[in-house]
Amino acid sequence: MRSADYNTLSRLVGVLRSVALLPHTRLLCAIGVSLWPTVVTCSQAVAPAALSEALRDHVKNDRFGIVTSIRGLPLGVRNELQEMFDSQNTLDINMDIAEPGAEFQATDVIVNPQLPIRRLVAAGCTIEYCLVYYERGGIAHTWQVALFHWTPAATRFEWGGAAPGGLATIEEVRNAVLSGVIKGPVRFW
Repeated sequence: MRSADYNTLSRLVGVLRSVALLPHTRLLCAIGVSLWPTVVTCSQAVAPAALSEALRDHVKNDRFGIVTSIRGLPLGVRNELQEMFDSQNTLDINMDIAEPGAEFQATDVIVNPQLPIRRLVAAGCTIEYCLVYYERGGIAHTWQVALFHWTPAATRFEWGGAAPGGLATIEEVRNAVLSGVIKGPVRFW
């Protein structure tokens, strides 16, 4: 067999092999693309759609002390927020959420990339629970509420969802939670 014939035959075999593998490659890509939203969704904190009666009783009857800054929240709650935000910056939560009244990225027009996309509006904690209300900028400016059960040993996200804008105090947030206007769960925290 001549060298030119061998090279041609070799290229032809290579093309046939790649064509034979092509349907499998497409199948694997299709499977990967179809599973990606599930992977992303599972990495986000998911809240139950309805507030349980036990949690409703806590929100209604417990005394929520006002928290005026991110640093005023218990460490476990700050850590849970960063996990919900899928934070890459585990050392400074202020890179993920701004203090009340501070600048943040309210729209999708990035004026200062150093600003966080979220801003705390109101928060309050009892001896066992913390209620956090914040706004999230970007393409859609939204407001969200998250309720955490916390102890010094462990903290867990209990419930939350999309909230109406314009709430200013923890009492207004509590009333919104109890009235049922909080819609959850949300896709992005």
